[in-house]
This record gives sequence, C-alpha cells and structure tokens, in this order.
Amino acid sequence: MWEPGNTPEQDRFRKLREMSDSGISAYPNRVQRTHTVSQAIQTFEAAESSSETTEIQVTVCGRIVRQNLKGKVYFAHIEDGTGRVQLFVRIDHVGDEAYEAVKRYFDLGDFVQASGHMTRTRTGEISVLVHQITLLSKGLSPLPVIKEHVNEDGSVERYGEFSDTEERYRQRYADLAVNPETRSIFRKRALTVRALRHFLDEQDFLEVETPILQPIYGGAAARPFTTYHNQLHQDLFLRISFELYLKRLLVGMYDGVYEIGRDFRNEGVSFKHNPEFTQLEFYQAYTDYHGMMDVTERLVAYAAQQVTGSTTITFQGRTVDFTPPWNRITMREAIRQRCEIDYVEHPTADSLYQAIRAAGIEVSPNATWGKLVDHLLGTIVEPTLIQPTFILDYPRDISPLAKTVPDDKTHVERFEIFIGGMEVGNAFTELNDPLDQEARFAEMGKLYKDEDEEATPLDEDYLRAMRYGMPPCGGCGIGVDRLVMLFTDKSTIREVLLFPHLRER
Repeated sequence: MWEPGNTPEQDRFRKLREMSDSGISAYPNRVQRTHTVSQAIQTFEAAESSSETTEIQVTVCGRIVRQNLKGKVYFAHIEDGTGRVQLFVRIDHVGDEAYEAVKRYFDLGDFVQASGHMTRTRTGEISVLVHQITLLSKGLSPLPVIKEHVNEDGSVERYGEFSDTEERYRQRYADLAVNPETRSIFRKRALTVRALRHFLDEQDFLEVETPILQPIYGGAAARPFTTYHNQLHQDLFLRISFELYLKRLLVGMYDGVYEIGRDFRNEGVSFKHNPEFTQLEFYQAYTDYHGMMDVTERLVAYAAQQVTGSTTITFQGRTVDFTPPWNRITMREAIRQRCEIDYVEHPTADSLYQAIRAAGIEVSPNATWGKLVDHLLGTIVEPTLIQPTFILDYPRDISPLAKTVPDDKTHVERFEIFIGGMEVGNAFTELNDPLDQEARFAEMGKLYKDEDEEATPLDEDYLRAMRYGMPPCGGCGIGVDRLVMLFTDKSTIREVLLFPHLRER
C-alpha cells in the first residue's frame, strides 16, 4: 500500500486521516455543479451588461491553483477545463465549522465545489462569494512546480522541480495539470483531426474503419509488431498502414474513402518517430497523383486556417506558408540541385555508391540503388525543404504500389510532402494492374532479404480484390502527429503525443 514519502505528502495524509476520523468524506460520491467556470463568468458579465439586478447563483467545481488565508477571509483561485475564477470565502457566510475545515484541510491541488453568487471584488475581479464549500477530492501528492523566466528576447525559460522534459512526458497527467501550454497543444491536436475530417467529409469522402490486427501486414516499408491469437492459433500483425484495406473498398465501388487512426511500426524512436502514431490516409477513384496534390494542399491549408487562424505559421523560427499551390520538383532534380549527383547517370547500386562516397556522404555499401537514392533525399535534401514541397517521381524498387512513370521504367508516380524540413506525407498514382502488382511483390521479395524493412509480403487476398477490377485512383497518407508539430511549433513528436513511448527507467 502506498505510504507518504516526503513531508508535504505526510502532512496531506495526516489531514486525510483527520477528515476520516471526523466523518468527513474526502472523496464524496456526488457533485452538484450548475455552471462551468466559463459559463458562470459569461452569465455574470451578461447580467452586468444588461444592468440586471438579480443575483447570479452558481455552483462551480475545480482544482485549487492558488490560495490565500487572511484571518476570517479565504481567497482561492480554482480552475476547471474551461477557465479560472476566484472564490471569496468569509467566515460569516459559510459558518465557523465550514471555515475551520477550509483552514485545516484544503491544499493546493485539491478539487472543491463552491456554491454562492457571482460578484466583483473591490479590485474588480469577478468572483464567487461563497455560501457553501465542499472538498471533492483530496490531493495526497502536491503538484510539481513550474516557474517561468522571460528573457530579454521574449523567450521563456521554465525551471523548478518539474522542468525536466522527460519527467513531464512520464507524468503527462501532472504536466497537463500545471502547464496550460501543454493543454493548449492537445486542444489544437483535436482541432487538427476535426478539420481534416470536416474537409474530407465535405469532399464526399466516406470515413471508414479497417482492421488493426491483420493476418498480413503491408502498405508501407516498415517492420511490424507481431502478436498471436490463441484460439485461432494464428500469428497476427499490428497494422503498419491502412492502404491495402482502403483500396479494397475502391474495388467495392466507393469513390472516395479515408481513415484516421493508429499505425504501429517496430522501428527507431526519434524526434519524428514513435512506435505508434496517428495517420490519415485517403483514396479517391478516377484521379492520379496530380489530383492528390491538389486535394492535399487544399486539405492542409484548410486545417492550418482552422487550427491556427492563418495559412501562414512560424515553425522553429521560420515562416511557413501553406497557401496553394505548393512547390513541385522531381526527386532527380532536387538531389541534383543539392548535392550535384545525377543518380540517373549511375544506373547500378555500385556506381551510385561510388559517386555518393566521392561526394563525401556516408552511406551503407549494401544498400540497393533505390535506397541509395532515398538516402540522398533524406539526408541532404529533406532538411532544406522548409516551405511545403512535393517531391515527385521515386525509384520503382522502393515503391511497389505505385504506377510506373510513362516511358520511364525506373521511376513511379509517387510524391512525398515535405514541410519544415521533415517528411509529412506520401502519395501515389495507385497501381491497379493485378498482374503487374503480383510481379512487383515477387520482385521485392527477391530484391530485399526477409529481415529488411523494405520486404513486402505477398497479399493474395489483395491481389484477388484487384483482379475483380480496381478503378484508376490516387491515394495519400499524412502523418497527423507531424502536422500537429507544425501547427504547435514543436520540434519533437513527444510534445504532441499525450503518452509517448519511453524507455524503462
């Protein structure tokens, strides 16, 4: 059983025992809230503006975030999820017994319920003149303290007992309780998802749900998490992508579908990677990757406007403008501009490897030709792409689900989205030829070893679906977490995940 550790916890635990011995519940079953804090304030302000003389009676609830006891008067600020208000408690209003309980038992962080009428103090602050006050939940551990210092350049430094970033992630509940900025991040995250959903709904896409547990993983180049179903005696995989299931639905005669949900990839953790993450994927019949570019840039610009109030934001000190149209450049040209290597002139992996090493760039000698090209993009080009940019036409051997570029057997109609120096999305003109798709699966199986994350298992059921006829289509996947990073100006994905994955202590 938990035992209080430090002196503040011991003091609060003592108060809890005293309340119990006195027959006072520190965790009552019932709450009688009539107004949120914001509703109470708005109702009072409306009455003031109309010169209404009737007292506004309220019962509000919240956490004590500030308190001050002055003889026979107790001031406290409480917060709920909507705002903050002052409680004005006088002994002659609540009575000796209730006031004594406030003095003896109330601490910062406790949740309370207060009934009274709205008023303004002599300093002009809107307050609740309390007639009855009750403890709703006793906090046994004091919340961490965050103090702030504003530098001359306007930047804010946080210090105090809860300034350790990793500890904030481990105790997100405490981080949210004491840090309004953190709460704001996750409101913006919710707004982002809402905006994406609203835009696609308005464009007549149908929101669907596809399996998270899949007998065959696919749709992306990533290592899956594996699990086992005991009754069915079957290995299953947590999905790495929604793609193959969503495209099955186009075979089933939906013209446009989308899903917002979790993907799981058994890969490294970094400032932009978490083992589980939120993805948006949408697919549309009778279009191609040019159509996907049009939808994508309008979608992201709309989301930026809804979440931040503008299509122009600041991300890590740089201005980013989401206004369409976005920059478009082929992968070949982007790499040629940044590192003066024309990879088309090096058609074998060995030749390209030698050219990359001659340019002073570190790279694995065992990489395939397509992976070498992708390495140049990721290490040299990606960090420079601050404004929203579509990089077009990728090597065929790292893109098994996209149609080949006409008259160019080495490239496919694929683009990736880069914003703020990181990749945010990926899209294709989807391959809808079942025979070509089967050949691609076989080719990938030979090209990559089983332990390689690029290995793509052959999904016979997906091929069966394609053989019924898949309409020409385009598809796009966007990392929602990275989009939220941009909208909230956060440099690491952990800041925009409520509970990021961390190593054991």
